[in-house]
Amino acid sequence: MPEFPSKVQVPESLSGQRLDVVLAEMFPDYSRSRLKQWIQEGQVLLEGQQVKPKIKVFTDQELQLNIEPIESNEECLPEDIPLDIAYEDDALIVVNKPAGLVVHPAAGNRQGTLQNALLFYDERLATVPRAGIVHRLDKDTTGLMVVARNLVSHKYLVEQIMQRQMQREYQALVHGVLTGGGTVDQPIGRHSHDRVRMTVREDGKPAVSHYRVLARFRAHTHIHVKLETGRTHQIRVHMQHLRHPVVGDPIYVDRPRIPAEADKDFVERLRKMERQALHAWRLSLAHPDTGEAMTWEAALPDDMQCLIAAMQKDLETHGK
Repeated sequence: MPEFPSKVQVPESLSGQRLDVVLAEMFPDYSRSRLKQWIQEGQVLLEGQQVKPKIKVFTDQELQLNIEPIESNEECLPEDIPLDIAYEDDALIVVNKPAGLVVHPAAGNRQGTLQNALLFYDERLATVPRAGIVHRLDKDTTGLMVVARNLVSHKYLVEQIMQRQMQREYQALVHGVLTGGGTVDQPIGRHSHDRVRMTVREDGKPAVSHYRVLARFRAHTHIHVKLETGRTHQIRVHMQHLRHPVVGDPIYVDRPRIPAEADKDFVERLRKMERQALHAWRLSLAHPDTGEAMTWEAALPDDMQCLIAAMQKDLETHGK
């Protein structure tokens, strides 16, 4: 079993927070209870000293980790599921995820996930937490994800995400006509009554989304969104907060907005969009081994392209 990364430094973004909170942010593949146990057992040292979980830590302080991790993939078996590989080398894999593919096993989705597929594609990923998955996309969101191929790359990529150095850019179709771009800086947390939903709430985690208009149609807008943070359902929640929810979203859209006198074909395509029209279009990061800036793009999936074409035809036929 591979060793846990032996030494890490507290990043500036987490300075002043409790040790157990910092570890949970830095190593999200391990439960808070397990991390707390490791601290209490003296397997996590701060500046060479054994400390309590609640102690505050600060920028550039050194954490020494003498830990043999649990086998994170022990309940996830390899499955022969086709993968669309956009790029790969010894350090990482970039996958273009299709709609309908769950990222990793959870209640109700123990098989048929991206993690199962990755373990089949490269058996060495069994030695990396969650088969190297360092971020996620919702089941029906399409597009680019990066996968770490070893523990060194895993640590490096997680740190890039934490330091907001990894850039993730999306395209989406939203209801309503936006007059221009902007920024949504609103915290996101779990909905108080519906545990499936997330919502904007004062005690939520910080979340920032920048958006700009790519095209306007009669009752919809094609937008580009760039994330600073990666909260669950972030784009979907932020756009709903603006009262411009993502087209097809099964959770955050009450009913589709159909422009007057719309053609039958357009109405049918709009109603058949039973997933959120959201695509992780561009991914940019520094390579774990070389530090080289790398960027990948993935074309919009067919369902979004067809819907955009129908919206454009509707606009040309009926005008503004």
